[in-house]
Amino acid sequence: METKYGDLSHLRRVGTRPPLREYFTELLDRRHFIWAGARGEALTRYSNERLGAAWYVLRPLLDAAFYWLVFGLILNVSRGMDNFIAFILIGVFMFQLSSRAITGGVTLVRGSKAMIRAFAFPRAAVGVSTVVRDVMSSMPAIAVMFVLIIAIPPHEAPNVTWALFPILFVLQLTMNLGFVFFFGWMGALVPDIAQAMSFVSRFLMYASAVIFPIERFLDHPVLLTIIQANPIYVVLDMYRMTLMDGAVPPVANWLQLAAWAIGALVVGFMLFWWNEERYGRE
Repeated sequence: METKYGDLSHLRRVGTRPPLREYFTELLDRRHFIWAGARGEALTRYSNERLGAAWYVLRPLLDAAFYWLVFGLILNVSRGMDNFIAFILIGVFMFQLSSRAITGGVTLVRGSKAMIRAFAFPRAAVGVSTVVRDVMSSMPAIAVMFVLIIAIPPHEAPNVTWALFPILFVLQLTMNLGFVFFFGWMGALVPDIAQAMSFVSRFLMYASAVIFPIERFLDHPVLLTIIQANPIYVVLDMYRMTLMDGAVPPVANWLQLAAWAIGALVVGFMLFWWNEERYGRE
């Protein structure tokens, strides 16, 4: 083979895990593939529905309306809150971004197995494409969220702290990418975990103060501390500080969120990369 084709030392067996530096280079080279895959999935997700892409906005709106009706009007947990509607809207719209990363990560490898078997590419590209797709599909809903919290009484007036939203959003996306990699690795290792994800999603929703302030209903200090360390709780609380209270979140919150975002990305990526050779096999 070497006599006929020359030096073959630069070649490797298909499906093997490349070194990290080479892996990152291959991932960067596939950026157009990542973008095209994300855009295609975002455009076709609701292509068979009559309302089409409008469901990207309608679904979180319906969720927010339901939780406002049940918890705001029927259970009256909104008593004493200045703007429970904005609280619900921010919680539901921004929580779903992380929730989709977790639940989608579990089926990431299994759902992409045909493509993984057919083509040679860094498998992390599928995870990055998933997060890019979620960003594309979430932008209209986030725009509507801003319009609603400004338009619905009691109105939230834009102020300088709203400029912090893009920074929070980038940190949340970084954390979400880590979630996708971590749960993608876990879902490939233990496929049965997908059956428990609906429970995990509901648990995270209640443990992240998505629909009501946890502090009002929980007086156990240890449990409250654990919940407040939940990264999704942290990012939602910071969104509400900047958009509702017009306040800059404390430095401790920024450090905590940054640690979660970077830590989740590094740990999730390393685990996902380490098991690269397993994906696509029976």
